[in-house]
Amino acid sequence: MNKNILCILVVSFIATNIFSQNIPQNTSYTRIYDFLDELATDGIIEINSAIKPYSRDFIAQKLKEAQTDSNRLNSRQAAEIHFFLQDYALELDTMPEAMLRLVNKRNTSIALLQPAVLYQDEIFKARITPILGMDIIANSKGIITEQRWGAEIQLDIAHHISVWGSMREIRYDGNRLKNSTFANKQLGALLYPSRVLLGTNPKRPFGHEIDFIYNHLGYQYDLNNRYGGDFAESRGGINIYNSWASIGLVKDNIVWGDAYNGSNILSGRAPSFPMIKLNLKPCNWFELNYIHGWLVSNVIDSTDYYSESGLRHYRMRSKYIAANMMTFRPVPKFDLSIGNSIIYAEKNVNPVYMIPIGFYKAFDKVLTRGLALENQNSQMFFNVSSRNINHLHLYWSVFLDEVSFKRFLPRSKAKNPISYKIGANLTNFPFENIAFTAEFTRSNIIVYKHSLDVLTWENNSVGLGHYLGDNAMDIYFAIKYMPIRGLNLKLSYTGIYKYNDYNYLRNNISEIISQKPYNQTVFTNSIVALNSVCELFNNIYAHIDIQYNNSKGYDISGNAGIIEGENTLTEEQNLNKFSPIFYQGQNITATLGLSFNF
Repeated sequence: MNKNILCILVVSFIATNIFSQNIPQNTSYTRIYDFLDELATDGIIEINSAIKPYSRDFIAQKLKEAQTDSNRLNSRQAAEIHFFLQDYALELDTMPEAMLRLVNKRNTSIALLQPAVLYQDEIFKARITPILGMDIIANSKGIITEQRWGAEIQLDIAHHISVWGSMREIRYDGNRLKNSTFANKQLGALLYPSRVLLGTNPKRPFGHEIDFIYNHLGYQYDLNNRYGGDFAESRGGINIYNSWASIGLVKDNIVWGDAYNGSNILSGRAPSFPMIKLNLKPCNWFELNYIHGWLVSNVIDSTDYYSESGLRHYRMRSKYIAANMMTFRPVPKFDLSIGNSIIYAEKNVNPVYMIPIGFYKAFDKVLTRGLALENQNSQMFFNVSSRNINHLHLYWSVFLDEVSFKRFLPRSKAKNPISYKIGANLTNFPFENIAFTAEFTRSNIIVYKHSLDVLTWENNSVGLGHYLGDNAMDIYFAIKYMPIRGLNLKLSYTGIYKYNDYNYLRNNISEIISQKPYNQTVFTNSIVALNSVCELFNNIYAHIDIQYNNSKGYDISGNAGIIEGENTLTEEQNLNKFSPIFYQGQNITATLGLSFNF
């Protein structure tokens, strides 16, 4: 009987109207994400921009939808749609208008421009693309080079199963950094968030920690022999899907929460992690997204080790995340998303957290309160997005950690550990091809942190939430000009403010969260950037960036001994903690890059 029911469910799932494939589009391809956002803000299409990545099929369908409404497109937008559709041709059961094609058959295409190997027949599709790129980053302190190489393969089988995988080897080289500035050029080349460096050479640093405030993907570096670090990033997955649902095992970066300068819910900055991923969209007004992921704790389990010749090789503590987000669309162009999550660290997966629609804090209480055990780390969050006024996108997102309603009262000194973001994006009004963005983020004391290292809102010791962490705020303004197809110019200002830095001490948490937030500054950074991106051909783009920044650390060592748990560092210590030497002080930095794929 149970087998019959299962067969009926599977057949019903597969028999539904189908999309052509369900493969995620890398969120690093910002041009396509920005373009879909522009079309949605202009009222031409509707999207749920709080949940990323989008699938390649979803993008293709939205591009075709916009193309049918050609009267509302300006000439650049129409040209962009035609251009992007060449990249998503396989999703629409066609072959792209490639240049320098080496093989051009009905079912097979091999081309140098766009660089791809494509195949399709009635039940099978395949796409193989190279990954190759290099950036040169230079300022008065020297030159850092970033090199990337790898490949990506995407398969679709019988219109219901998608399989994909990618490998990117990323190398940083600081050989051209100035000896007068860098005592250790190897560490000087590592610009992005990472707290654990593993090197096989005992003469090199082991376990060196860096916690830089930088809105960039965090890496798990291996030290190399070229004054820098290597990072191997592999993503992939397998999905079964139909037109309104998909479920799969994937390893990817996900972004939850509307933002133009870093989400404060799930920012996608931490290294990708494996997860069971479920998406349900049975109607236009409701969508459910759920994940259960396996995180890297970077916390040693002293009871779990291998023995070899009297040596113990310890393993890490297990760490998991379960999260859901339900999006409601009560009226067109208005999305209300609400969800919750839990970080838990048990020996094995707890099946209760595999329930997609659940309030995980309530589950946790049932599991831990009987013996008054330490509970797990649960969160709530919501996101509001409105595009009801054509050309204007208004959004607000909140991340709530350990909420007590008493702390919202004006008389309460203790404040809830919450983070909130509010912003607006104005596109193609009053001028065509120009977009304005303003965004503000504030995060209270201790948000994203936990008294147990194994339960922090992190993966690979890189924060899952906003890049500034707790007790911080940033202000972001940008104006973007898109004069012709393929060329984006953006001028932006980012003001970063980091305040008193506290450790989460359970025995003194009441006093810590009763401290005045945003009180004493420990670090600031003002960034003015001019970014230019030109996508010459599909998946081939060049960029030139000019950035001025002024980063400063501040001395609060005089606070030592006043509040237990406060990190009372000197000016130099705070500067070294939150900024790489390459960006310390005043700098004008130029970046020149060319990439094939992302």
